[in-house]
Amino acid sequence: MAGITAMSDLRQLELVLFFTDGVSLETWERQGMLQREIALYRALRPHLKGITFVTYGTRNDLDYGEHLDGIRILCNRWHLSRRWYLRTFPLMLRSLRTGPVLFKSNQINGAESPLYLAQRFAKPCIVRCGYLPSDHLQWRHGRQHPVTQQALSREKHLFTQAHTCVVAAPHMKIFLQQEYGVPGDNIRIHPNYVDTTRFAPNPEIPKAKRRLLFIGRLEQEKNPFALVEACQGLDCELWIVGDGHERQSLETLARERQVRTRFLGIRPHNELPDLFNSATAFVLPSHWEGHPKTLLEALSCGLPCIGSAIPSIMGVITHGHNGLLCDLTPPAIQQAILQVLDQPALQEHLGHNARQYALEHLRLERIVEQELDLYRKWVHA
Repeated sequence: MAGITAMSDLRQLELVLFFTDGVSLETWERQGMLQREIALYRALRPHLKGITFVTYGTRNDLDYGEHLDGIRILCNRWHLSRRWYLRTFPLMLRSLRTGPVLFKSNQINGAESPLYLAQRFAKPCIVRCGYLPSDHLQWRHGRQHPVTQQALSREKHLFTQAHTCVVAAPHMKIFLQQEYGVPGDNIRIHPNYVDTTRFAPNPEIPKAKRRLLFIGRLEQEKNPFALVEACQGLDCELWIVGDGHERQSLETLARERQVRTRFLGIRPHNELPDLFNSATAFVLPSHWEGHPKTLLEALSCGLPCIGSAIPSIMGVITHGHNGLLCDLTPPAIQQAILQVLDQPALQEHLGHNARQYALEHLRLERIVEQELDLYRKWVHA
């Protein structure tokens, strides 16, 4: 990979990535996100002695080895209960007691295991999260709700015990500092990455004149009902990619409001670049987000983007520069949609700056460099 210089000492390092609790390679494929999730580790693999994925899948996960360029897969091939499977971790990883080894979590849910093993084996542990569960629970239930308080307590334990915390966005770093007292030097910001080669403007794909695209889970937190209501009476079509509990209700609402809508369900990740390139604008009117990958991919394709004015999206979109921000209500969303659809010059301006933002901040190569720089810290420690 251009721009990356392999360090000889890193070639002695074993990286062990623990999947989110309950998640497998098979889960990633079923959700259409396998290629996106493994891209970083395939790019890291040539620079390290080895990488191991610890998943919660059955032996079916072993079938994905051909996609992983030599990454080792450890999974629940014995179909043990979760409790007994967790007990096998020290035995499965006993060969890593010696030599440079780095344990890492993919998300907060599932971070207890790498932290425990790192302490047991006297190795460093990176607790990484792309979103804060406590933040989501606070939006859903309120701060004082027992489940939110439990999540806050859990996060505090994990982040304060980790050797390094990796978060996806600046507002998460601020939260860790203010809420948990984690020193700023112990927190790294590694944004979610985008393969800017695959997710790129493609002039060969015919672009619809007035097509809006939404990609995400069809749940209340994504605010999809407000989006459908915002499209009522507009000369546009709305394409919705994703699935969830609200799909049937959304289809009913779209029919009632006579909004021209196509529900495409979950699509494989490799189909998304064409969908982005065929649309006029991408809309993400969410109540809550972590560091939304579909928004980043839309930006990388040079697509004008409309997002709700919440911290996670405001950390990506600069209003009027590389996208538009709006309130969560249907009238506010509709106003932003009309602003984009009716102004071709604005579409070009936002799309150009969106692509430049992605190239500067979100390239996979840049995140690989950040990861390797972090690993060097612990090789030299």
